[in-house]
Amino acid sequence: KQGHMYAQYSLGRIYTGSGLARDDEKAVPWFRKAASQGFVEAQVNLGNLYYSGRGVAQDFHDAARWFHKAANQGDVKAQLNLGEMCHRGKGGQDFYDAARWYHKAANQGDATAQYYLGNMYHNGDGVAQDYNEAKRWFHQAADQDLVEAEVNLGIMYNNGKGIAEDYNEAVRWFRKAADQGFAEAQFNLGNLYSYGLGVSQDDNEAVQLYRKAADQGEAGAQCNLGVMYRHGQGVAQDLQKAVQWFHKAADQGCSKVSATAQCNLGAMYHHGQGVAQDIQKAVQWCQKAADQGHAGAQFNIGLMYKNGQGVAQDLQKAAQWFRKAADQGHTGSQFNVGGMHQYGLGVAQDLQKAVQWYQKAADQGDSVAQFHLGAMYQHGEGVAKDHHKAVQLYRKAADQGEAGAQCNLGVMYRHGQGVAQDLQKAVQWFHKAADQGCSKVSATAQCNLGAMYHHGQGVAQDIQKAVQWCQKAADQGHAGAQFNIGLMYKNGQGVAQDLQKAVQWFRKAA
Repeated sequence: KQGHMYAQYSLGRIYTGSGLARDDEKAVPWFRKAASQGFVEAQVNLGNLYYSGRGVAQDFHDAARWFHKAANQGDVKAQLNLGEMCHRGKGGQDFYDAARWYHKAANQGDATAQYYLGNMYHNGDGVAQDYNEAKRWFHQAADQDLVEAEVNLGIMYNNGKGIAEDYNEAVRWFRKAADQGFAEAQFNLGNLYSYGLGVSQDDNEAVQLYRKAADQGEAGAQCNLGVMYRHGQGVAQDLQKAVQWFHKAADQGCSKVSATAQCNLGAMYHHGQGVAQDIQKAVQWCQKAADQGHAGAQFNIGLMYKNGQGVAQDLQKAAQWFRKAADQGHTGSQFNVGGMHQYGLGVAQDLQKAVQWYQKAADQGDSVAQFHLGAMYQHGEGVAKDHHKAVQLYRKAADQGEAGAQCNLGVMYRHGQGVAQDLQKAVQWFHKAADQGCSKVSATAQCNLGAMYHHGQGVAQDIQKAVQWCQKAADQGHAGAQFNIGLMYKNGQGVAQDLQKAVQWFRKAA
């Protein structure tokens, strides 16, 4: 009462719970008396009460005013608090001022301020974006064992964004934070073990780390743990447990990770893996993820509308969902958008647009898109006919095992289109496609191979082998092969002449 400011401050502290039952209203006037005399700790405490609305009506302006007084006297807590207020928009957002106050506190060694300042440099908020400065401030905070900074350093080294990629350093920092029980670090370290980056690949270790993080509610770890159970990586395969973990992550709502889990859950219901097959639930979960912008889910919803699975078939909606995913760079969707434009499904037919979308998917290495784009160039659909370009595209797809491209590449070598004629190479490519078994494309290659053996083109003439290959194709319903088999029975080539069988095969083809 005699104006002793430390005594006034001490009474305020006692009333805020340091010795007596908490009574913030009684603390306020004592803090105010001491704060008005310039007592820094009282100014900070009074600012905190105004900020939280304890003992006084919440007032960010008054909170900032008292923090300013303390901050101008060099108090690091007040500087940090002012930075946070400006950063979070409490009383008005101002990234420039946030960075300025964080700088003051960070330069006094405050780890939290150093961490926040690192984030501002990383994101370019209130300062010019500078990854090296971000790394420097994260390092200073991490050296004081601030786990959030350790994680951010790990992420920077992991992604190589603005700094040299260094998985060993990423492992070191993630491990420091993980050993303190920090879920995000455990999740990220689990990823590095899963892919063998900076450490020896170890699915068992990945699973252990995912489980630690998942048990703390880390959605990414829950989703990845579901993936491990789904595929039996690091654990015995257990589709029911996969579903359970996907559910935990999916139920966390709106986030990129939850959307991935929702998409995975949709796939489990679609295929009846770990749950009874339920196409309606598959649609529901995929829709949740698609509505959050998940490209894979948008693609799946597009397929469902295209094929009428769980929803009424609607090619226009299919095209719309494919387009959403395609615009995000999803290759399967880019291919499907191309196909919809090529055949006028759900959109107006536009061969030039088909070429554009096939090109986008082909540029990402999609073999089916490369095959279809090659066919567009071969036949001059939507582009000027260019057999050389067609061959280049067919070869890219064929080298990835795309049967249609292998078969067409055989045709190009057979007729010398876009390449020098080479019947032996034609046979080799027909063989690759034919050996892939039962499909319309493989049947075409089998029929072509039968013709090569029949005429001795690229191989020694062998009527028996001609019959065998044509028979394989004919049995799959290939009309050309059925016709050829009919001719063989009619003329007794490679088989005993049998006009009744000839008629039967001609009838099938007819």
